[in-house]
Amino acid sequence: MNSNSTNQVLEYKPLKIGPYTLSSNVLLAPMAGISDSVYRKICMQQGAGATVAEMLTSDIAQWNSNKSSQRIIKPSDPEPRIVQISGTDAQTMASAAKLCVDKGAQIIDINMGCPAKKVCKSNAGSALLADEKNVANILEAVVNAVDAPVTLKIRTGLTPQQRNAINIAKIAESAGIQSLAIHGRTRQCMYNGNAEYNTIQSVKKIVSIPVIANGDINSPQIAKKVLAFTGANAIMIGRAAQGNPWIFNQVNYLLQNKKMLPTLSLDEIESVVMTHIVGLYSHYGNKVGVRVARKHITWYLKNYKGYAIFKNLLLKVEYPQQQQKYLKQFFKYQHTNITELAA
Repeated sequence: MNSNSTNQVLEYKPLKIGPYTLSSNVLLAPMAGISDSVYRKICMQQGAGATVAEMLTSDIAQWNSNKSSQRIIKPSDPEPRIVQISGTDAQTMASAAKLCVDKGAQIIDINMGCPAKKVCKSNAGSALLADEKNVANILEAVVNAVDAPVTLKIRTGLTPQQRNAINIAKIAESAGIQSLAIHGRTRQCMYNGNAEYNTIQSVKKIVSIPVIANGDINSPQIAKKVLAFTGANAIMIGRAAQGNPWIFNQVNYLLQNKKMLPTLSLDEIESVVMTHIVGLYSHYGNKVGVRVARKHITWYLKNYKGYAIFKNLLLKVEYPQQQQKYLKQFFKYQHTNITELAA
């Protein structure tokens, strides 16, 4: 990425997908096991312009499982309600998309970007990029099946030697896809190495639909560079938002005000963490909620002084009251250290 890209002037235009104008051009990527409705709501409160629900299989018969049933969109979920579906058969995908809309989805996102072996072994996710004819069949079938806008998420290709994102983008635009998110890695790359943005820049130049850049965007400064270099209409953040949902407000602030947002106070961070954790208890039930909360607690707190002291307490408790108790003690410990340092 050219360092001169940081000196370009960025015109901040709100991203529009179908009839929906987003509140910001920084989106949360769908992440299986992470971006549940509780986390999506937190990210929206912290400045995400839109969030995408966890990937849902197009095999409707599996929707009755506990895991899939918790991913089904609800009218109370943050708007616009975007549901991502994955599969390999055009008519099955179309039927799943229609049912999602019937259940309250406002935008359907098609997954052709997941590199996970479990997904790709059935030729779904990023494995679909190898079959451009089937890509066209799926996109056309889903677009024709629903009145809602349909979007697409892809990788740059199968391997660094087989980047076909430009071909896929042309197919997508022709099929009626209304925005295209591109992760700057190939299927083969998984999450290794560095994302590359040249392909995203090339795609942006040849399509008129909105392009969303994704991959390794882990700071406001990087977000600004990627937008300037690629010319993308928006960015999508995934792993960098884990334990760091305020990154959305930070990016928005830099793009709109050309300066960094002041750091959140410890009290503000504690409030977000506690709201998130309590929400997980309500969403999953106490037993599962406590266990799901553990990974989020690790992401939130791992870089704080004294986390090692509290780690075993926070990650081994089985009851919400205990987990909340130790979280409050952890933040009290932080306040005490701050006071001592100030003195």
